[in-house]
Amino acid sequence: MKKKISIKKHFVVFSSPGTLFSEETIKEIAEWDTEKAIIMSKEIKERYGATPYGFCFITRGRTGEDLDSKEIKRSNFYYLGGEIKTLKELRKENNPGDIILIRNMECNNWDKVIINNNSWKWTQPFAKGDVLLNV
Repeated sequence: MKKKISIKKHFVVFSSPGTLFSEETIKEIAEWDTEKAIIMSKEIKERYGATPYGFCFITRGRTGEDLDSKEIKRSNFYYLGGEIKTLKELRKENNPGDIILIRNMECNNWDKVIINNNSWKWTQPFAKGDVLLNV
């Protein structure tokens, strides 16, 4: 018999450029509201002044029998601006500074990346279902 979730809360997970990995800040939110999350993102500052390049929503819940909550739902990723580039476009631009990026895209079968400059330059794969917001 499937246990019924008795308590659940919604959160927004903001991702900002970090030294090796993204810095994350998690804030509670009443509901999955993109406009509210955009406003909240303007208050986030990580180390070295980094600000979010994007966010996703998660819902955590637990049953009365669970000791701790677990993630029960996650949204797609929302990027706070940036530029989407395809592998074909990067090859055509022939920028020597993109050689490693192009090789990474080829080796990992990435068709698109997003380049965001909200604070520090951040480049990563742009996955199916991701959303580029015009902010």
